[in-house]
Amino acid sequence: MADPPIRVLIVDDHPIVRQGLRTYLSSRAGLEVVGEVSDGQQAVAEAARLEPDVVLLDLVMPRGGGVDAIRRLRAAGERPRVVVLTSFAGDDQVVEAVRAGAAAYLLKDVPPSELEAAIRLVHEGGVRVDPTVVGSLMAEVARAGPPPGLDELTARERQVLALLAQGRSNRDLAAALYVSEKTIKTHVSSILAKLRLTDRTQAALFAVRHGLADHDPDPAAGR
Repeated sequence: MADPPIRVLIVDDHPIVRQGLRTYLSSRAGLEVVGEVSDGQQAVAEAARLEPDVVLLDLVMPRGGGVDAIRRLRAAGERPRVVVLTSFAGDDQVVEAVRAGAAAYLLKDVPPSELEAAIRLVHEGGVRVDPTVVGSLMAEVARAGPPPGLDELTARERQVLALLAQGRSNRDLAAALYVSEKTIKTHVSSILAKLRLTDRTQAALFAVRHGLADHDPDPAAGR
């Protein structure tokens, strides 16, 4: 039995952008565009009504900007996952969007196939950040310094953290470490709590910053 399609809500104040995104995404197998709106305020309301899996969101819009919309969407629970698709690569926008809870941050010059891949990845629990804006996030992590709790991580949690830094989904992590997805979710929750981080994106950046993602973990270790 085929998996249900990934339900996507498009949020952008330019009609031609929304139309282009809808046309492309609707043509891809396993994706379903369930709605489109033009501002952050509508995004929150329609997300509550339509229950999308992924919200594809611009940052600078009238009547409620993207960062505020991300905060409100994330405050409602784990769903939906938010993919930022914007023209803005400034440090402030990138850092604030990730702090608010965005699972992916992409620029509008991204190839359509990479946008599709990012939507599928974040739906599976992964993270994706455009390479051109990674520097801004890394600088922010460096300024903040290492959070407490790194020494509290178990060997298995360090493995999971290393794989998170590669943008892997829960399904990929479970397969790599020969455990269930439920076990992976438990490890991720423990990692975030110990490191006092709020989401997987912050955890992935932390792992890169502190050299925890420099090698592929041995699945036999930490058992």
